[in-house]
Amino acid sequence: MIRAVPIGDLRALDPIWTTAYITRNHAYMVWDTLFAMDASNTPQPQMVGEYGVSGDQLTWTFRLRDGLLWHDDTPVRAADCVASIRRWGARDGMGRALLSVTDSLTARDDRTFVLVLKRPIGFVLEALGKIDSNVPFMMPERLARTDPSTQIGEIIGSGPFRFIREEWIAGVKVVYEKNTRYVPRSEPPSQAAGGKVVKVDRVETLYTPDSATAANGLMAGELDMLENPAPDLVPQLTRHRDVIVAPNDPLGYQLFQVINHLHPPFDNVLARRALQTAISQSDFMNATVGDRTPWRECGGIFGCFGEDTQKAALGWPAQNLARATALLRESGYDGRPIVILDPADNATLHPAALVTADTLRKMGANVDLQAMDWSALVQRRNNRAAPNAGGWNLFITNATITGIANPLLNIFTRHCEEAWFGWPCDRRVPELMTAWTFEGDAAKRNEIMMALQKVHVETVTSIPLGQYRSVIAHRRALRGVIPGPALFYWNVEKA
Repeated sequence: MIRAVPIGDLRALDPIWTTAYITRNHAYMVWDTLFAMDASNTPQPQMVGEYGVSGDQLTWTFRLRDGLLWHDDTPVRAADCVASIRRWGARDGMGRALLSVTDSLTARDDRTFVLVLKRPIGFVLEALGKIDSNVPFMMPERLARTDPSTQIGEIIGSGPFRFIREEWIAGVKVVYEKNTRYVPRSEPPSQAAGGKVVKVDRVETLYTPDSATAANGLMAGELDMLENPAPDLVPQLTRHRDVIVAPNDPLGYQLFQVINHLHPPFDNVLARRALQTAISQSDFMNATVGDRTPWRECGGIFGCFGEDTQKAALGWPAQNLARATALLRESGYDGRPIVILDPADNATLHPAALVTADTLRKMGANVDLQAMDWSALVQRRNNRAAPNAGGWNLFITNATITGIANPLLNIFTRHCEEAWFGWPCDRRVPELMTAWTFEGDAAKRNEIMMALQKVHVETVTSIPLGQYRSVIAHRRALRGVIPGPALFYWNVEKA
């Protein structure tokens, strides 16, 4: 058995309904995918056994591999996959792009389904193998027919673990048991792809909001893994002879500030620019991960992969607190409380919320910092009401660089009808995204990407706060942990 402290308290169980990473990690235990990204981020077949595409690149045929069963012992059918793709495509940006050029998606027989496109596109397998939220997990048809804005009622997958609902205690414990009827692929594991061979009978994730308690439990051998160790405790964990601290995600994360565009003061672009002008990324990075984790400043909306020379080119203002204060006054800010949601149980996001509050106070703003756990924040961020009526103005979150690397993947930068929480709307954004999606010339795509990033900076969709590498900590007795943007518990054995 493995006992682990997860990245948060699991409250939402449906990975299509929410983008929360705690739910995504849960979903990788329970559900499987048609394709999956290997360590080079190349899509590989997972539930699919054979597939092919017509010469005109319009008709894609997929056949499911042998041995696929739902946890209720019924066979996985092509109709289940068709319904799952449609439900995912109603919520996810990449899925919407795929369905927008889909002429038909039908089950030919129990194991074969056919996707017919209106025009050739280059991202069919990348969409079906998407590794980060929202991941296109396959569900039984009866669940996949649930309205995508409503959470599913059953947790029935075909993945390597079963969710033991009767042992789930929200705020305390989540239990998974090995799915003994799961048939893994024969290939070696590689990130989310390859054989998902389960080598333990049971995994318990124990919500432990106190970081010191979690660290002490790991060092004492009462716990096997910390999915998100507190940065200030990493040196102590690193020195312990029975603990390994290692990067998990090869590319790391971007930390960013989510802004509510619906309500004052940040419905006014001048107020958003005031906040943008006040931000020092190095202040946020030092407060959250400090010198214990590699970090860098990054002005790129879609992350930074080389030297960051983008800030000036994209139009980022120089950090200037006096100028920020003047802009906030110029916006007409009337002194009303600015509600910041503070996930006090998250060792990375909580310090960033405190820095945000301190920055606003230095600008002369009235700050209402509201502490809660991350799962409560995930529920609260759906609320479009005014901040003084249960809504909010700001919160901090993070995203894997893998998951934000281009406009199709990055759900956080969508605008208008497809907007994520914060609900920004500048019509240039969806127009540029569509142009980028269907542009075949690489040079023109880069030009569109630059133009799109400039619009995001100009409208202040959200504010990047820096880029950093994440780490996990586990007992030396655990072997076979697979690096990736999510936590995977297959292939892990306990010596």
